Amino acid sequence: MKLNLIKPLCFFDLETTGTAISKDRIVEMAVLKLHPDGSQENKVWRINPEQPIPEEASQVHGITDEMVANESTFKVLSNEIYSFIKGCDLAGYNSDRFDIPLLVEELLRAEIPFDFKNCKTVDVQTIFHKMEARTLEAALKFYCSKEHTNAHSALADTQATHDVLLAQLERYSDLEPTIDFLNKFSTRRKTADFAGFLVYDKAGELCFGFGKHKGKKVTTILETEPGYFGWVLNADFPRYTKKILTEIRLQGLNTKS
Repeated sequence: MKLNLIKPLCFFDLETTGTAISKDRIVEMAVLKLHPDGSQENKVWRINPEQPIPEEASQVHGITDEMVANESTFKVLSNEIYSFIKGCDLAGYNSDRFDIPLLVEELLRAEIPFDFKNCKTVDVQTIFHKMEARTLEAALKFYCSKEHTNAHSALADTQATHDVLLAQLERYSDLEPTIDFLNKFSTRRKTADFAGFLVYDKAGELCFGFGKHKGKKVTTILETEPGYFGWVLNADFPRYTKKILTEIRLQGLNTKS
């Protein structure tokens, strides 16, 4: 089944130094851009993470320090990468919880003035887990009758994610082939910061999604406990989370003045 696209959809996958969004870095990024007319473009960037790649990470994706030693850093490549995905919707496997937050972290670190406000996301893993609850390798075998022979290669994982989504659309008649529908269906909860530290409650109010103030309104806590804001800024939270809290804090101060 063909996706009904209004604007390009970028399937993407990251290979990284680890799974800590605020600390780890990208070592490889692959993007499959699907245009509304059905045409496709592929891009793969091998990236110097400017920090050692742990052996356990190399064992997963096969990329070592020596393989990226002479590659460009994300900062050098950032404009090229952002230009390729700018104005597109994004799709990935577990992308809402990992790939997108880490990509945003890298863009902020590179001081790229990105804007994803009108970007919709489709997390193929969420669709899979709602329907069948298995891994990407199992998803490819289940939906496409294919073996994922090159798992944890960014390009292979990206292609597998694309193939699985199209197969899901063929299998489940209640899935609409539009990004609006798939975005809503594959989103676990509505967040403001991608990483899920700032979440919206049922009333649409922005709340903290972690710690002692979990479920409490952000504006209330920033006003009644300003020290908590300072703690978050100095703690190990993603840059984008801190950016949003800073904007809310400044907005509150401006309202009072």
